[in-house]
Amino acid sequence: MGKEVVLFKSEEKRSTADVAAFLRQLADKVEGGQVILRQGADELTLTLPSVVTLEVKAEEESTKSGPKHSLEVELEWRPGGGKKEAGSLELG
Repeated sequence: MGKEVVLFKSEEKRSTADVAAFLRQLADKVEGGQVILRQGADELTLTLPSVVTLEVKAEEESTKSGPKHSLEVELEWRPGGGKKEAGSLELG
């Protein structure tokens, strides 16, 4: 298995309205094929192919202070892209 290197990481509390606005802006950047992440002096430019793998995962974790929920959205790709798969996830 290959070694994983974290190129950029950010975690902060935001209102759901702020998160929604960020995700809308991110969606536009993904559609355009380039995402630039900036935080302070750190900056990372990602160039996306026309086809990426979309992974969506919802989890519940038991903690001492009660259940903790998460919703993860992950995009993966290899240089050169790939083919679009049949069947698709939809939002309801």
